[in-house]
Amino acid sequence: MIPLRAERLRLALIGLLLAVALVLPTTPPRAAEPAPSGQAVMAWHVTIAPSWFDPSTAPPQITPFGMLYAIHDALVRPYPGQKMGPSLAESWEESEDGLSYTFKLRPGLKFHNGDPVTTEDVKFSFERYQGAGAQALKDHVSDVEIVDPLVVRFHLNAPWPDFMTFYGTTATAAGIVVPKNLMQVDDDGFKQHPVGAGPYKFVSSKPGVEVVLEADPGYWRRVPAVKTLVMRSIPDATTRALTLKTGEADIAYALDGLAAEGIKDDPSLKIVPTKHASINWIEFPEQWDPKSPWHDERLRLAVNYALDRQAISEAGCLGFCPPAGVIVPRVMDFALHAQPMPYDPAKAKQLLAEAGYPNGIDAGEFTPIPGFPTIAEGVMNYLNAAGIRVRLKQMERAAFYADWQAKKLHGLFLTGAGNSGNAASRVEAFMQSKGAYAYGGYPDIDELFRQQATERDHAKREALLDKIQQLTIDRVMYAPVMDFSALMGIGPRITKHTIGDVWMSPFPSYEDLEIKG
Repeated sequence: MIPLRAERLRLALIGLLLAVALVLPTTPPRAAEPAPSGQAVMAWHVTIAPSWFDPSTAPPQITPFGMLYAIHDALVRPYPGQKMGPSLAESWEESEDGLSYTFKLRPGLKFHNGDPVTTEDVKFSFERYQGAGAQALKDHVSDVEIVDPLVVRFHLNAPWPDFMTFYGTTATAAGIVVPKNLMQVDDDGFKQHPVGAGPYKFVSSKPGVEVVLEADPGYWRRVPAVKTLVMRSIPDATTRALTLKTGEADIAYALDGLAAEGIKDDPSLKIVPTKHASINWIEFPEQWDPKSPWHDERLRLAVNYALDRQAISEAGCLGFCPPAGVIVPRVMDFALHAQPMPYDPAKAKQLLAEAGYPNGIDAGEFTPIPGFPTIAEGVMNYLNAAGIRVRLKQMERAAFYADWQAKKLHGLFLTGAGNSGNAASRVEAFMQSKGAYAYGGYPDIDELFRQQATERDHAKREALLDKIQQLTIDRVMYAPVMDFSALMGIGPRITKHTIGDVWMSPFPSYEDLEIKG
């Protein structure tokens, strides 16, 4: 017989153990992993802007995410093996009526400064967000409810099939969580020394030159293998390729065709084309102005016929970039697989003559998105050859994005977008009249966009999005150039580059990157 006092003690101990078991996370403990070691240098094709450290204003481009997902993390995000995997949130659930989404945070998460990641930070980050897709999120989300420190619930005005597309992937940065306490104090200070919850901590930066990051051994998913990452801005493609050959850089981002051609036959180096959802096109920002020559559809058609898209692809990315017929990348859900316009310079000149320009037109400035000089040069050469005479205007990438959103880019400009999502997220940003980067629009496209946003039947929604994309072709709203694959140079020290492992991202999975030694 067990004495009464001992029995009470035994029962109390069992109760305590059960209570602890209910509080502790149910996931098994992580096996011991090697400590991070070594250094890898990434040569970037653009100047790294401090604004990219703060996800709240991220544009509809993939480039800033190459920095954001090194320093920060989101409730859910793509990573190797997961198209949309649980990240800061260990689970999420859509209500049966489609009117709410509930996320449960992983217990024990911390920002790099040691502060806990809470649902207060989640709500604050969402409400502060004003980047790509912000208006769509605000239009659909009625309330963010903090259920408890680990559970947060988003309430919608009506069912919205794209909530997770806009909030849960790199279509936007709205799901990235930043520390409320720091951000309330000093936004500008945060850009100088960002604090996140991602695999790498910010160490230092030389504005316009480089950023140094160090592995966070407590990162939830795994201990990063490489201790130090140096993100170095080297905008000139030839110089980036040279740093790969000399060993000054381990990965060179977005080499253009000429630079890649020079290293592809080196047995110690590799060229890896990305699989992300990027596309290049020419914008006609003045097509909405009746007094502008670009209001005439014939001139916009002439631009389309003037481009030898396949030749531009061969020169700019070794033929890895298929010519495009619409500005939604073909790898996206609901993309319309439209045939590109044929190259027909005679037809282009005929259309110019019909529009009243038999000797061609002085089309003014041509502003290409920075970082892709061979593609920009190819487009300019074909325009000039057809009699659409343009002169080059160069800009820094951050300034280009800012001016595009502020509607300050005029004449013709070559742009691109590489963030993920689906056709609806591209329509939202660029095609419907209220889009953050749209210079104008059409009432019927706006109405079709509203209809598809609440359509839960996949086939019906696809038909609506197909119709929108076809209308942009019929009305010659753009001159699509090509689906873009970035050519990434890989140096001999890299044993696992992870490029292509993350769905619709051109960047490595930084925590999975491995180097020799």
